[in-house]
Amino acid sequence: MWDKRIVFMIMLGLLTCTAVNGADSTDSIKIKINDEVFDVKLEDNSAARELVKALEKENVTVNASEYGGFEKVGDLGFSLPTSDENINTAPGDLVLYQGNQISLFYDSHSWSYTKLGKIDNVDSNHLKEVLGSGDVTIVLSLK
Repeated sequence: MWDKRIVFMIMLGLLTCTAVNGADSTDSIKIKINDEVFDVKLEDNSAARELVKALEKENVTVNASEYGGFEKVGDLGFSLPTSDENINTAPGDLVLYQGNQISLFYDSHSWSYTKLGKIDNVDSNHLKEVLGSGDVTIVLSLK
């Protein structure tokens, strides 16, 4: 018979592997703009978790338009839970607006949003160049 300690250690190892692998898939996503791919570190909130659930089913494409000279904004195609608060955005911030639109900032602004995440190690000049001056297609994915 198996010793109870050995069975316990095997089970603990399996649980640890599952927890570590699960954590990796939910704390960041990819955002593709034209041919550039950026890593986005997600916030720990219900909106970000629901976004990940949607991305587990399929990538999300957002047709985003220029707004205000500081962001690109577009319809998400579905709603996410909101926890809006007045925040000062910075280049690389990805936020939820009105529950069903995302905004990607290349400059700063202050308004009431639900923060979804931020592009890792963002260079604001490079991001502004990639986003360009007109409409842009943004693809959100897990990989």
